[in-house]
Amino acid sequence: MVKNKVRKAVFPAAGLGTRFLPASKSIPKEMITVVDKPIIQYIVEEAVESGVEQVILVTARGKSALEDHFDKVYELEDLLDRRGKKDLLEASRKLWNMIEVVSVRQHEPLGLGHAFYCAKQVVGDEPFLGMLPDDMVDSPGYPCAKQLIDVYHKYDCSVVALMKTPPELIDKYGMVKFEQVEGNVVKMFDCVEKPRPADAPSDLGIVARYLFTPEIFQALEETKPGVGGEIQITDAIANLARKGRMYGCIFSGERFDAGDKFGYLQATVHYALKHPELGARFSDWLKQYLKKI
Repeated sequence: MVKNKVRKAVFPAAGLGTRFLPASKSIPKEMITVVDKPIIQYIVEEAVESGVEQVILVTARGKSALEDHFDKVYELEDLLDRRGKKDLLEASRKLWNMIEVVSVRQHEPLGLGHAFYCAKQVVGDEPFLGMLPDDMVDSPGYPCAKQLIDVYHKYDCSVVALMKTPPELIDKYGMVKFEQVEGNVVKMFDCVEKPRPADAPSDLGIVARYLFTPEIFQALEETKPGVGGEIQITDAIANLARKGRMYGCIFSGERFDAGDKFGYLQATVHYALKHPELGARFSDWLKQYLKKI
């Protein structure tokens, strides 16, 4: 194995999906479809395109559909093969062929930081990606996860994805204190979870993609529970930042919070317009529809 190769990605997927009720009452929100694929599949494909070999799902009771989606379904594949539906057969096989999927349980809802910590034994002593499975980033040709990997290989430190955040959204993100290193790379000194706009150290917020060295597990062990008794990943990130062990990458690409109903609608339109079979037809329909309103 190449030294420090990023082979694993952790997907914290144990949440109840309350922002997406009632749709998430019976199915995991990560399995809700954007055009013709579940949200999580887009993000797993980003991981694969970035060189990841193993996905670690951190799940809870009622989330078995996530594991099933990336497993082989012999009966379905046999039926498609007998009916000569080669394109659909290839799509089905692609899922379980493209990556190894491992699942661990988060038995209590103790926060995002705790979810990452649940994967410690599977991750081992390796760097790994953290990818929120309901947060989509479209970066054609240069996946957001790969952007973080490249920064990690250059600076040998943990890296988080950053974006410029408008004032009205600052209280929804971890906001960072930093100095610019080069181009879109910054060195972080601290971060504050969901501050008031007046108290934010900058307009750069942490979003959806992380690359952690094993140091993060020690930082999580040192992190005390916060609001609601949860272990916040932002607090562990701040711990490493104050030790000079955290960088940030202002990523390129379009990001959609598909775990939010409005963000989901934005993602659906975006990916529908890009779809190789449906895009042109959908674009024509959308233009005609907008003329009516």
